[in-house]
This record gives sequence, structure tokens and C-alpha cells, in this order.
Amino acid sequence: MPPTFVLARDHLQRAATILQGSDQRSRQLRHIIERTIGLLDEYRPEPISTADNVVELNDYRHLQQ
Repeated sequence: MPPTFVLARDHLQRAATILQGSDQRSRQLRHIIERTIGLLDEYRPEPISTADNVVELNDYRHLQQ
């Protein structure tokens, strides 16, 4: 997880802790924050794609005998 995501997650966790009220608005905000934290935890970076005319030889090494 990128460092900025870790920092954002930390801030969101602090905000959720602050929103401990039992009123409807606090519960809604806490739910939004907790869902956002979950989305940050689920983040998986996409593999970096190379140009179409580039072949990675390591991808084919297992075919050699």
C-alpha cells in the first residue's frame, strides 16, 4: 500500500474514533469512513504494462528445457 494510503487510512481511523455520537448523522459519517478504510485495504495496484512490442523473456523461461 502506498505511503499516502497508509496516512489517509490513519487519518480516517482517527476521524471514525472521534465520531462516537449516536445520532443519525454521526452513524452515517462513521459508516462512510469505515467503508472508505475498507476500500483502501482492498486496494491492489495494477501491474505495470509494457509497450505492446516488448516481450519479457522471463515470462517464457519456463518453456526452455
